[in-house]
Amino acid sequence: MELHERIKKARTELHLSQEYVANYLGVKRTAIVEIESGKRAVKADELRLFSRLFRVSADELLEGDDIELSNEELLRGFSELDDSDRQEILNLIEFKKVQKNKRN
Repeated sequence: MELHERIKKARTELHLSQEYVANYLGVKRTAIVEIESGKRAVKADELRLFSRLFRVSADELLEGDDIELSNEELLRGFSELDDSDRQEILNLIEFKKVQKNKRN
């Protein structure tokens, strides 16, 4: 898997929109589209920000080591959010549980 594919995989596994990632990196959404499609190279400062946002090392993104967040990493990221963002995530989790129960 190539770098651009690993970036897309990490973004989608975290359920982040391209718009959100673009805002985080300080670029336009089209830049993320181009990066994820392999049409644009990732700059060093962008790699650092991708790494921070996805909570994986730059090596994991570059080398293709398994990108999987531990519970500890998720909790650390959750604790860095403000109360409003935490509540939004908790509401989403509850919504997902209800949807899953409806399917079962």
